[in-house]
Amino acid sequence: MTSSITVPRPTPTALDVRLAAERIAPHLRRTPLLRARLRGRPLLLKLEHLQITGAFKLRGALNALLAGDVGGRVVTASGGNHGLGVATAARMLGVSATVYVPETVPEVKERRLREAGAEVVRAGAEYAAAAAAARARAEADGVRYVHAYDDPDVVAGQGTLGYEIAADAPDCDAVAVAVGGGGLVAGVSLGIGEERVAVAVEPHGCASLHAAFAAGGPVDVPVDSVASSALGASRVGDVPFRVLRDRRVVCALVSDAEILAARDLLWEEFRIAAEPAAAVPLAAWLAGRVPGELPCVVVCGANADWRPLD
Repeated sequence: MTSSITVPRPTPTALDVRLAAERIAPHLRRTPLLRARLRGRPLLLKLEHLQITGAFKLRGALNALLAGDVGGRVVTASGGNHGLGVATAARMLGVSATVYVPETVPEVKERRLREAGAEVVRAGAEYAAAAAAARARAEADGVRYVHAYDDPDVVAGQGTLGYEIAADAPDCDAVAVAVGGGGLVAGVSLGIGEERVAVAVEPHGCASLHAAFAAGGPVDVPVDSVASSALGASRVGDVPFRVLRDRRVVCALVSDAEILAARDLLWEEFRIAAEPAAAVPLAAWLAGRVPGELPCVVVCGANADWRPLD
């Protein structure tokens, strides 16, 4: 009888985020930071929906591909933004990408992945099945599997967003981020420095980080929210949780009604046509659940079919 030892993946640090910022800077946009007043209060908006691919996921994908020798091909699984980030990063760096998606993925998302140069494989009715097939393929072929959020290099890459906020707005004292699997908020908490607080905002129906803090570690949770297509991780990642349990983090929950109202307000006030997940932090700020005298709300993506009403 043989036994195997699982080697824990390293926990990323603030230094890893700074190195990632230097590594990926030549390949992506430094998205703008908007200073505004809304409802009589000062507010910063990090306009990450203007990133290449329309979402922050390119940051983590680029860092994962650049941080080590990935050879000529990578494999991942995604229902949307992460796959596009990996496919785009791979194309930029001359690497082949294979993206596994659920059989139910919309044709428009598959088309965008193919246009980015990826091989697209439909597998399983849900993301979990697609991810299992992708991992099996990566292990069989001996190539790098890039997890959407439970990966130290991905977390460090996402953290470059927070690093930019701290550099561009030293007077910012809190940064509110939407949470799915936890990769973005974990990275941002490292990137913004010890003097700022990270605010982890989840929909009531997708509260994997809340459940993990309550249980003392990642646990499975049900997923049911208008923002679940982007934030529908049923379990927060082990790597993000290890980061967050040792950081200054405030958790907040928002309802679907609050999310949709915040999404509409982003359009009405700023002409930002964001996906529901990107409105989650603003929903918490509007409800008074984000601390700080000058907080920053991260508008993390704009990849949705939603269009503003005429």
